[in-house]
Amino acid sequence: MKQSREIKTFIFSQYFSDGLRITFGVLLPSLIFYQLDLLSIGLTISLGAVCTSIADNQGPINHKRNGMLYCTIFVFSTAVLTGLINKYPILIGIEIVLLSFFFSMFSVYGNRASSIGTAALLIMILTIDEDVIKDNGVWGHALYILTGGIWYMLLSISLSQIRPYRLTQQALGECIRDVSTYVKLKAEFYNTDSDFDENYKKLISQQVLVHEHQDSLRELLFKTRLMIRESTHLGRLLILVFVDIVDLFEQTMATHYDYQAIRNTFGKTESLNEFNKIILKLAEELENLSYYIISNEKPIRLHDFKPELEKLKSSIDQVEELGINGLVLKKILINVRNMINRVEKIYSYFNQKQLSGQNDVDYSKFVSHEDFDLHKLNENLSPKSSIFRHSVRVSLMFLIGFLVSKLFPVGHHSYWILLTLLVILKPAYSLTRQRNVERLIGTFIGGIAGALILIYVDDQTILFVFLLIFMVGTYSSQRINYTVSVLFMTPYILILFSFLGENNLNIAKERMVDTLIGSFIAFFSSYVVLPNWEYYQFKNFMREVLIANYHYLHNVAEELSGKKSDVISYKLARKDVYVSSANLGSAFQRMLTEPKSKQQNIKEYHKFVVLNHMLSSYIATLMTNLHQANSLEVDSNHIKLIRKSLYTLSEVIKKMDSPDFNELEISVTEVKSEIIQSSEAKLLSEQLELVHKLILDIQKLSQA
Repeated sequence: MKQSREIKTFIFSQYFSDGLRITFGVLLPSLIFYQLDLLSIGLTISLGAVCTSIADNQGPINHKRNGMLYCTIFVFSTAVLTGLINKYPILIGIEIVLLSFFFSMFSVYGNRASSIGTAALLIMILTIDEDVIKDNGVWGHALYILTGGIWYMLLSISLSQIRPYRLTQQALGECIRDVSTYVKLKAEFYNTDSDFDENYKKLISQQVLVHEHQDSLRELLFKTRLMIRESTHLGRLLILVFVDIVDLFEQTMATHYDYQAIRNTFGKTESLNEFNKIILKLAEELENLSYYIISNEKPIRLHDFKPELEKLKSSIDQVEELGINGLVLKKILINVRNMINRVEKIYSYFNQKQLSGQNDVDYSKFVSHEDFDLHKLNENLSPKSSIFRHSVRVSLMFLIGFLVSKLFPVGHHSYWILLTLLVILKPAYSLTRQRNVERLIGTFIGGIAGALILIYVDDQTILFVFLLIFMVGTYSSQRINYTVSVLFMTPYILILFSFLGENNLNIAKERMVDTLIGSFIAFFSSYVVLPNWEYYQFKNFMREVLIANYHYLHNVAEELSGKKSDVISYKLARKDVYVSSANLGSAFQRMLTEPKSKQQNIKEYHKFVVLNHMLSSYIATLMTNLHQANSLEVDSNHIKLIRKSLYTLSEVIKKMDSPDFNELEISVTEVKSEIIQSSEAKLLSEQLELVHKLILDIQKLSQA
């Protein structure tokens, strides 16, 4: 059943939808013009559709439209320029250097702009070959490319308008699935046999994925007027589910106490085992919810948690009968119960005919805004900028690749070396290395598979069916698994060339040799030519996460001081913590794949990442407990502890060269001067002391 669900989830996912849309958009022009005996025109129009599809990234419809429109304009202009000078190798060499640098700098403006740059470079590479434009001429070739781009843009926008909420549904389901995996990892902390450090690595890695999906969902939901107006039941439903999932994710973080201490105190009792079981079931429930949302079906609950909760409460009672203080376990139980209630609340949305929206919320505050001005570009025209270094590297390696293809031609398709460089070269060494391996594996396995199909299959209809399957596979997996995408792409290209009358085995050999040459050049350049090692900019990520945690902790101070914190400000601070933590974790993951000689202070950096994750989790725990408390029992000791923590954290931030950082004041209302002795007050003191101790550890580590 689980396997069939996995297959169905993929078929209904955004990735498979992308694969079908791109395949249809690319293939249809070629099929139509083939019937008219004008295949070269059809292929050129299809090439324009391929280029525009690169910029068809996930996002609001107006962003998609603008991105594809600008992509089509840049692709057309590049096709004209390259076509006019491709008979002159020196001019082509100059163009390669200038355009590869210019379009690589588009990364300054984000992923969509970067995709536009990639599409323009792709058409430049393919138009370098004089044979490509000989049938249609320079302007004919460029105009057919433009036609293909406009055709694909209209197709994509039309499909988005027909089902405006479908993409958001799919993205929401993926996001819930990632949160489910995160919850499973959290459950492992209650398993006394699990490896503590290894689980932290997995947890931080998963947090990066959760953030990526949350960020793209914020764009889809909060930058789309249709959603913000909440004019339909489905629009309101999607926003409410997303808001609750983000709150649930915070509650998941808030289950974080000192796990090592919990294991030492309660490890021999049954309570931790019961927590592990119920949290795993909660993860299954979330995965079940994601399946129904992606499949566009009404969700049906998987578990009844009442017996599990009663069993868990009974195990905690048994702990207290042994004379052990079980207040911490009770707090975790309350949090788990609240998480279960929140999941049940999400399920209830699907049974309600009327849903009340949150029209008074300014959702635009929760999404980042890209400014497309020249000032931002000028700021990055410096060797200190990783994007500038990458752009210089790309332009130099493209020139070398072009010279190699002209001086030592392997076959008729010399542009494959440049194509390999285009897809492999990335700003970070680790990403280039990963793409290199994936490209080589996919090309060689796919090349062998494609050659075998062409040797043993002669029927043109069967070959066309294979072509369709490989095309859908290529475009469905290009954003989730590059190895699989290349594995499908290689036989797809070989079959396509076979229809054009080319020698199949020569094409396969050519592609493999050119891929090897391009991979070697890319790998060499990422290590030698203006390399971008992670430790260069790791300090920036450290500073950002500390400032985010400082503002997050200040919300706790406001609650303790008797001032009710603003919900929007609090959620914005929480979002900043998620974003900065994901950036820090992602940078650390990239550092782990770099050469050992470049992994400076790797143990200290790992400890810093873990400590900051723990700090965020402790703050989330404090905030959750304060929101859940019926009445706050705050004394002067609590205020003193939170002030010490904020002061120490601010000192750490100041020493990391933070000119824009400003300390925040705590306005304290009257609190009891004597120390309150209740269990709740003692637990609050313990948690605040734990936070302060963590910050002191971060301070020592930062100084070191």
